[in-house]
Amino acid sequence: MRRTYAGARNVARAFAVGAALTLSVGCEQVEQVRDELRDLTPYEAYGVALEQAGLDETALGRAWVMAGERALAEALTVTLPFEERGFIAPEEPGAMAYRITVPRGRRLQAEVSLDSEEGTRVFVDLFRVPENEEEDPPRPLISTDSVPGTFVHEPFRGGDFVLRLQPELLRGGQYRVSIRLEAQLAFPVDGHGVRAIQSRFGVDRDGGRRQHHGVDIFAPRGTPVLAAADGVVNRVQVTNLGGKVVWLRDNQRNANLYYAHLDSQAVRSGQRVSRGDTLGFVGNTGNARTTPPHLHFGVYRRGEGPIDPFPYLDPPSAVVAALTADLTLLGRWVRVTSEGLRLRASPNTRSDVLRQLERHTPLRVLGGSGEFFRVRLPDGSLGYVAARLTEATDRPVAAEITESEATVLLRPTGDAPAVATLPVGGEVAIYGRYGGYLYVRGPEGHTGWLESGGDD
Repeated sequence: MRRTYAGARNVARAFAVGAALTLSVGCEQVEQVRDELRDLTPYEAYGVALEQAGLDETALGRAWVMAGERALAEALTVTLPFEERGFIAPEEPGAMAYRITVPRGRRLQAEVSLDSEEGTRVFVDLFRVPENEEEDPPRPLISTDSVPGTFVHEPFRGGDFVLRLQPELLRGGQYRVSIRLEAQLAFPVDGHGVRAIQSRFGVDRDGGRRQHHGVDIFAPRGTPVLAAADGVVNRVQVTNLGGKVVWLRDNQRNANLYYAHLDSQAVRSGQRVSRGDTLGFVGNTGNARTTPPHLHFGVYRRGEGPIDPFPYLDPPSAVVAALTADLTLLGRWVRVTSEGLRLRASPNTRSDVLRQLERHTPLRVLGGSGEFFRVRLPDGSLGYVAARLTEATDRPVAAEITESEATVLLRPTGDAPAVATLPVGGEVAIYGRYGGYLYVRGPEGHTGWLESGGDD
């Protein structure tokens, strides 16, 4: 929440920014200007409310702000489709964020829910990651506090995005996030899919004198040809090259969809159609008279000309990994059961290894995805570990008798506040070890961190 929220934007500044928008030619520059002109998101408006109430100066308010900023800056990269169930503790401000790559031609769909107190506001924000991450902040694209809900975004161009989930102050609960990709366009030949495409975009035609500006989809003569998107038919004609053709204007994507070699047309110019409506029937008219029946399908975008339709038609085939991680451990501490357990950047065995963990390292379970736990280490670092290589900290791994008065700390750092003092000769149960500290429970039931002072 480092953006200045309070106060209206003055007219002179708005005029200058508007002029810059007019003169800008690159997508990145245009997005920068639009971000400056936009209204506050629900998340930002909530930040203003915290400021006005003076809560941003309290420890709890600062922790809420920092949780959102840290989640955005340290979002863990996940591959799609992805699903995670997790827990956010109401007494400990938290946020979850996932970095995802959306290729051109794909649509992002996210479903988010939170099992919490009635009336709890949950802020869901989708950000585009800018090209220059060091100097340019992420830009909000979708922002809402309506949960549960399904959120859809179709990027004009591919890139990286971050989805962040954060409940309001002093609220939390168990959440579920499901993220997947879909093809932006419906397949234009009834009963067929991308396997029916036998000639791709960009291949040579007429001995190299021109290139193929679409894809050829082979199907029996008379197979219905369908609208790949909602739109308006702007041309129905007969040409020497395409034979019987239909042009469909797709305003949502600022594109024209081209259907050629039809056996017959079933629409008229100016007709509004919905996704899946019949436009005509597969044939081999025009210069396709010597080939088997097929549809030539093209996509043309203003300012770019012809673009490859294949990514817009090809639905991702991957499936979500079955959830086997033990969700009864959400929000609890577990510990590593084997030496060298790998902390990974994503919940799969092919992802980057962030570090290797020592046996008995305590971990706070934040979520479960497939066979992995999303965890936070005692130093605040985040990552994923194989759930089967952890165990609950419900029994000690060792015990010690204190030889002198000892202080139990809130965190495994020397400047952490004390939570308890152990007397000389008291027995302390050890439940884990991390960075020269012991995770302990004293005689009065206090849990915390005790400086090891030895080789443990």
